[in-house]
Amino acid sequence: MPSEELVFQDSFTNTLDPSWSWLREDPNLWRIADQGLEICVQPGKADTVINALVREAPDRTQGTYAIEVTVHNHTLPTEQYEQAGITWYVDGKPVFKEVKELIDGDLYIIPGKLPMRTQSVRLRLVVTSDAWIAQYRPEGEAQFKNAAEGELTTPGKDQVSLQCYNGPEGSDHWIRFEDFRITKL
Repeated sequence: MPSEELVFQDSFTNTLDPSWSWLREDPNLWRIADQGLEICVQPGKADTVINALVREAPDRTQGTYAIEVTVHNHTLPTEQYEQAGITWYVDGKPVFKEVKELIDGDLYIIPGKLPMRTQSVRLRLVVTSDAWIAQYRPEGEAQFKNAAEGELTTPGKDQVSLQCYNGPEGSDHWIRFEDFRITKL
């Protein structure tokens, strides 16, 4: 296993690390709970998502980095394209996502559209100066699986976000994010 250097970690216990900020925050629709950060899934799209938690991403020109978080659905999604996971921003715009998403009644890891049948999944986004690899590890499994890979735009003001959206109006669907980490590989 390659060596990893921990760059940042937030276990979401008691408070958020001050390096985080919110896009379109609604403080009534997020909370810190016993095991992590919980966000209520609201209607919206990538550019209108409520309660997108963002922080500066590592400088991808300085190496290869892995961004990881566990995503746990308290309630199974019911709305087409209801999703939760990691979104990559460049210069304030969402350019890429790795999520657990409901499509035509089934849950998938996107990108790759790979079936996801567990309530929890560990997402891992590996980034370099010009590429990404989306990996995932279903609950109960020991190894990450590759979902997809592709190119990233030239580094700019990169940010990484935890977010969920496309929920049904007035829902009580909560997503828990646990053990966020950034490591240099």
